[in-house]
Amino acid sequence: MIRQRLSAAAGVLLALVATAALAQDAVLQAAAASPWRTAALAERDGWRHPVETLAFWGLRPRATVVEISPGNGYWTEILAPYAKAAGGRYVAALADVDNPETSEAARKGRAAFQARFSDPARYGAVDFVSFGATSKPLGPAGSADLVVTARNVHNWMWKPGMLDKAMADFFAVLKPGGTLGVEEHRADPRPQVPDAKDGYVAVATVKAAAERAGFVLEAQSEVNANPKDTKDHPAGVWTLPPTRQVPKGAVDFDHAKYDAIGESDRMTLRFRKPA
Repeated sequence: MIRQRLSAAAGVLLALVATAALAQDAVLQAAAASPWRTAALAERDGWRHPVETLAFWGLRPRATVVEISPGNGYWTEILAPYAKAAGGRYVAALADVDNPETSEAARKGRAAFQARFSDPARYGAVDFVSFGATSKPLGPAGSADLVVTARNVHNWMWKPGMLDKAMADFFAVLKPGGTLGVEEHRADPRPQVPDAKDGYVAVATVKAAAERAGFVLEAQSEVNANPKDTKDHPAGVWTLPPTRQVPKGAVDFDHAKYDAIGESDRMTLRFRKPA
């Protein structure tokens, strides 16, 4: 009888977990399919796999999520509505307006981003914080459940100390047991060029920087892998879509070869702050 009751209780628990997972998936699916998303950004989903990537990073209802340097808002258009619908909080870490060295272009970009995502009907109450070489903490220590950064690590390698500063900031704002999700252009299996000037970073570089801050690598995913990417392009990773940069001095550059490759081969990593 006791065994039967335990078995029944276990079955109920599994059913509740499955129901919660399905509900979460439905909310995430709805956010990714939102008609409010910018069409040109939504077209990148085939390369960026937002639902699968966010699920791998452990996105959950009621989570506080900090996105680092969100750029054109690709992830913001999904994460902010998700947070609104799932009772969470979304924080965008943008250009550091307190740093006098921050360019006017970066300041204008931040202002435009804030204006774009200051629509509570669509995005809920989005919070904005500063992030940079001399920025203050991303939030109260131990306040975030998930920090995510997509295709930013190479930028931090161009300024001495910035990568370590970034990782330390992420570690500080996360709760014990919290998650850091990283997506980055992957140099492997060929060697990383000095300072990742072509945009491609070795997995070992990211792993070492995260571990110096105290993180533990929990899992790696091939969800954003692209075996077609030969990683030897004339204008680095930016030769590929969506940037499609023309190499310096090139005339009548033919993009066809690089368009056929698609977006870059990417590592997708999940780090854990020890509990």
